[in-house]
Amino acid sequence: MENKSKNGKHKMAFIIWLAIYPLITVLYHFLGELLQPLPTALRTLVLTLIAVPVMVYFLVPLLSRLLGTWLNK
Repeated sequence: MENKSKNGKHKMAFIIWLAIYPLITVLYHFLGELLQPLPTALRTLVLTLIAVPVMVYFLVPLLSRLLGTWLNK
């Protein structure tokens, strides 16, 4: 059972990466120039204020449903 738990963490980390990479890429593409004048900390704040809710409420649940069979192996 412990091995399944470890695999579950690795699989969940992969799902999070699978969601966050394209999301951050899209956000930078559309907001990069607009956010460029801001200090790095403020740019990061704005991006995370958008990315975290999208991840938590949309992308991770969607990917978890789509890859549920694989996640539960």
